[in-house]
Amino acid sequence: MTTRNVHGQVLAACVAGFALVAPALAQAQEAATAREVSLAAPRATSEFSVEQALRTRRSLRSFAPTPLTLAEVSQLLWAAQGITGERGRRTAPSAGALYPLELYLVAGNVTGLPSGVYRYRPAEHGLVQVAAGDRRAEVAAACRQSWVAEAPASVAFTAVYARTAKKYGERSVRYVPIEVGAAAENLALQAVALGLGTTVVGAYDDARLAAALGSADDEQPLALLPVGRK
Repeated sequence: MTTRNVHGQVLAACVAGFALVAPALAQAQEAATAREVSLAAPRATSEFSVEQALRTRRSLRSFAPTPLTLAEVSQLLWAAQGITGERGRRTAPSAGALYPLELYLVAGNVTGLPSGVYRYRPAEHGLVQVAAGDRRAEVAAACRQSWVAEAPASVAFTAVYARTAKKYGERSVRYVPIEVGAAAENLALQAVALGLGTTVVGAYDDARLAAALGSADDEQPLALLPVGRK
């Protein structure tokens, strides 16, 4: 057999193999694209003042079965960790601008968004799906509080302490919780301004909540905020 024939057979085999693999690659690419969600640009002004939000904010643990809208989700996530300035500065302060926080949306009843767990990406102001399906019951079980599952969606805060510790060392155990508190309050006040309510949940089994979220091993769950209408 000549070298030309060998090369021809190899080429034919490669083409045939690609023909078999190409549809699977295309499907995988489509699936990856389907898991990415662009959010509407957040509003920068409203007629609801900060003072009104501070005066009327109350912890809410009972929710109507009304869904959230994708626009409301967009505004809530932006309020917590959205980009607001040059060099990626965000709505909540961060020691050294190192931003250790990660946000997960546990969506079960959000108009225009399939049920699932989504990671918020501040730079793109978008979502990427981490897990499909309604996981609100799993999250509520991790918290041992059934009412958590009644909220149409919850926002979970996790933190990668190493991002802050690389500069501040042991002080990170103080700085990161401060940052979570600031971001969570931003979200709570924004919820009030949207006619919604929430509360901060800190009582949960860390491992079970992390499993429900599908978060990375280096992330520590720090807070959960179920959000809905009164």
